Amino acid sequence: MTIFATVDHELFLLRHGQTEWSVNGRHTGRTDVPLTHAGEHQAGAAGMTLSTLRKGPALVLSSPRRRAIRTAELAGLVVDEATEDLAEWDYGDYEGLTTEQIHLKVPHWTVWSHPIPHGETADQVGKRAGHLLDRVTAAVPDGDVVLVGHGHFGRVLVARWLDESASAGVRYGLDPAGTTLLGAERGERQVIRSNIPPWSV
Repeated sequence: MTIFATVDHELFLLRHGQTEWSVNGRHTGRTDVPLTHAGEHQAGAAGMTLSTLRKGPALVLSSPRRRAIRTAELAGLVVDEATEDLAEWDYGDYEGLTTEQIHLKVPHWTVWSHPIPHGETADQVGKRAGHLLDRVTAAVPDGDVVLVGHGHFGRVLVARWLDESASAGVRYGLDPAGTTLLGAERGERQVIRSNIPPWSV
């Protein structure tokens, strides 16, 4: 995987703001739910966080789901491209269900450790994340990149940045409108800041 040569080139991951489904713990992949009023406020605050951390212009890519596009807009970002490469994990038959509901049929199930009927596997999500990381690091060698997306997929991006498996994403948090900053030092990939709340830097 191509990496940024220095810490001057950084990758920002911004998760979309709160939705009704995220509040209720429902798995939200393909379903195009809007932000709540609180989520819109979070997105604006995340924009202030990003403006403090960023050194200059950046390439901005977003998931095409409206919760991500709206978060980018409220954060003051101009989206260069909306791409399915940044879509959330495909939850298949578990779309819209909570973990507790899934446990009634599959005890101890987690997205990180168990298959999803008619959905993506962890390996498939990991390959998608790796492809996206290769693309953005190669496309913008001289500037920052902002990826506006989702919770589970964003956590996989962190894991793949560190050359870990997709399932290692369980180790990294990414709350609604949280920002994670990835970079490199002397050729070694690192997490510079993790899951920064939208109201702080």
